Amino acid sequence: MSGEFQFVEDIIKNGIPDAMVIVEDMTGTKDHLAITVVSDVFEGKLLFQQHQILMNLLKDELKNRIHAVKLTTFTNAKYQQTEQG
Repeated sequence: MSGEFQFVEDIIKNGIPDAMVIVEDMTGTKDHLAITVVSDVFEGKLLFQQHQILMNLLKDELKNRIHAVKLTTFTNAKYQQTEQG
């Protein structure tokens, strides 16, 4: 990804180097984002723990540039299952 949401991908990849990150603008205002992250760092963690990892990484941007986020997280195996079926 490049462009206006590159900063989001950079922040997440800085904290989770193996992450695949997809960022979408949900409202056209560029501050309500749908963020999908695929990484094996989520393996064995509950959903709220997975989201907490991302919220901790994005906390400074949530105070400034980002108003709201919709998070979707997958391990690599789960993501492959969703892509196949």
